[in-house]
Amino acid sequence: MTSGRMRRAQLVTPFGVGAMSVLVDGTSVITAGLDHWFPKDNQDLVIEDFAVHDWRLEARLSVKEFRLPPDYRRPSGGDNRNTKLRVPVLRFPRYAFCMYCKRLKQVPLSFQEAVRCEDAAHAGRSGKGPRMSQVPFVAICEDGHLDDFPFRQWVHHSADTKCGGTLRLFSTGGGGLEGQVVRCGYNAKNKRDERQGCGASRSLQGITMAGRRDDAGGESTVLTQDLEGRTGPPFLCTGARPWLHELKGHCEKPVRGALRAAGNVYFPQVESSIFLPQKVGAVSGAMRDLLKRQDVSPVLDAVRTFVGAGATAAQIRGQLPGELFDSYPDEELLAAYKDRYGFGDNDSDDDGDSSDDLDIWRFPEFKMIRETPSDDSLRAFDPGIHTDLKAHLDRVRSVTVLQETRVLRGFTRGRDGDLKVAAGKALLRRRPLAPERDWLPAYVVKGEGIYFELDPEKLARWEARGDVQDRADLIANQYNQVVTDRGGRLRDISPRMVMLHTLAHLLINELVFTCGYSSASLRERLYVSRESGREMAGVLIYTAAGDSEGTMGGLVRMARKDHLGSVFASALSDAHWCSTDPVCMDAGDKGQGPDSCNLAACHGCALLPETSCEEFNRFLDRGLVTGTFDKPSLGYFSEFA
Repeated sequence: MTSGRMRRAQLVTPFGVGAMSVLVDGTSVITAGLDHWFPKDNQDLVIEDFAVHDWRLEARLSVKEFRLPPDYRRPSGGDNRNTKLRVPVLRFPRYAFCMYCKRLKQVPLSFQEAVRCEDAAHAGRSGKGPRMSQVPFVAICEDGHLDDFPFRQWVHHSADTKCGGTLRLFSTGGGGLEGQVVRCGYNAKNKRDERQGCGASRSLQGITMAGRRDDAGGESTVLTQDLEGRTGPPFLCTGARPWLHELKGHCEKPVRGALRAAGNVYFPQVESSIFLPQKVGAVSGAMRDLLKRQDVSPVLDAVRTFVGAGATAAQIRGQLPGELFDSYPDEELLAAYKDRYGFGDNDSDDDGDSSDDLDIWRFPEFKMIRETPSDDSLRAFDPGIHTDLKAHLDRVRSVTVLQETRVLRGFTRGRDGDLKVAAGKALLRRRPLAPERDWLPAYVVKGEGIYFELDPEKLARWEARGDVQDRADLIANQYNQVVTDRGGRLRDISPRMVMLHTLAHLLINELVFTCGYSSASLRERLYVSRESGREMAGVLIYTAAGDSEGTMGGLVRMARKDHLGSVFASALSDAHWCSTDPVCMDAGDKGQGPDSCNLAACHGCALLPETSCEEFNRFLDRGLVTGTFDKPSLGYFSEFA
């Protein structure tokens, strides 16, 4: 098994802990847990080189810090610091099959050589059998567990089978999984051979499907219900976590077969935060860079541990190299210390362990971005509003500098659903760490963006209309029914949420043509709430790059009055008619897209790459933006000239 190359950002998403990827030699591997990303026995390891901080996100996820995934470095000039670090992976799935004789063979997770077939009938000149390929099937459960598909149990209709015969996986030529057949005791020519096993045979048809509801009313699967037959006991998840080298655990959830490359095998849960300074303009970028030095960061951590929020500038300065900070006033040093660890924040009432509190979490961002902050980490100015947009928008901001931290806090399998912070973190490592030592993988990106906010009076009048609320309820009722069936949490799918979300998609699709970015390079960040005291109706469309300089200003220029006016005009004009209309608009009345939670929205008009969309291309409807064929005045922007 060879090593592979991967960008550091990909180790947060989409190939983070517990995700499968394919190396250059074709071997399928799974990214190992965080326990072994930074080996403790490495004498040349300097953790400070990888540590990053965001005080809001650290408090929300109850960790000490975040760390960039390790990058491979070669020794140079006698400097051996952090050299030859690799992110470990394990071979998965463990089952492999021979392309010639169809034999199945299972190897250990840590097996590093090429898997060879043991059948001497087709051994090469070297005496070795042909190289075997990994099977495309795995087994998953909704609690995040992952295991090899139980071929032996499936073919024998028994979870406790004692037959140790040779298994082979044949393709009978039929379409779909019904053409994939597991057989025990057959030879390479697909003929019964009693010396090799019992002769059992079974198709893989239905292994990926949901089954009947269980006795408690929960969702079950065909694999769980039918492995031993309709009258036998259910076959439940083994609790395996191969990315942590754990092949047995405890789990009582149904298990489902899946293709290892299927989209439902891994849903990374990524938490992101726009960095907000404690006091705008109080700390320079040069000071923040100093605090990241390896001879400074551990000292600040010690001051935080033993003194905390009450530390004075003199106490901090007394522990630091004097020559580095002599030119900086005490006020900036103290502000930098508080900014680093979030001391002095009085606005956050987040409980830190909820996945549906975005209103609370994003409200501080909303309050700061909608103004004109001037800080080395967050800077924006007011470009003014085009005359044609003044009746619809309350404010526009050109965000020239922003810093976003994206953190992997867990993952789900089967479907993308709610995941508590504690449950997600437990999947990332074998042994939990105390909050004062805990860390999560992250990467930091810098970029730029356009922020705009709807006019509150016009929005209130529009949302008060009965026909507007009725159309939004079509999505809300469908989503709430789906979530109720799955045991999830209900959400407020409001008209403003659907309309703003759709508008963001339409504008991103237009900006792709006007400023030259790819659609996957632009992202949306929704600030939407109807909660009293936290009303929000804004959108940030931004681009972020992984380098230190961010992007080059192309998106910021589009925030100018004349440019943004033409972007809105083109986007809204295109939204009146989709290339698939009238089908798209008509199908929207019944629901379409993921979970049927879209109305008039399809790939021809409003969908984006899923990396750009916060809601996985759900809750979209052009009708609430520009109106429908039957009700052209329904949309918020129906009157836009």
